[in-house]
Amino acid sequence: MRKRTLAREYALQALYTADINGTSALDCLDSVINIEGLPDPEVLDFARRLLRLAEEHREEIDSAISKFASNWPLDRMAVVDRNILRLGTAELLFAEDIPPKVSINEAVELAKKYGEEEAYKFVNGILDRIRKELCPTK
Repeated sequence: MRKRTLAREYALQALYTADINGTSALDCLDSVINIEGLPDPEVLDFARRLLRLAEEHREEIDSAISKFASNWPLDRMAVVDRNILRLGTAELLFAEDIPPKVSINEAVELAKKYGEEEAYKFVNGILDRIRKELCPTK
């Protein structure tokens, strides 16, 4: 598995755990790593970077998701889907060095692996709308 793909998986696990427990995702990353084993430093650094973006911009990220998932309030979304969207939106809006197609494709793959059977379509649709409306020059 590629390093950044693995880092996204760690970040998703930390976001999911934090969402359930009401704690910091960066703090939850330590417990994810204790379970999974210490990863390559590049993997850990990228996971931390993604989590910082997701936590620092949480209000803006949740607002963007809510705007484009008009029939799905955040609190009614499956926890894993909500956090995949948060991770993907953080990349789209705040990680200038990551191409939008990569961010969306990686989020879709996470949804296929961790979400319900059709979750990847939901994730793809929301992130594509966010990309078109909020970062058209990227």
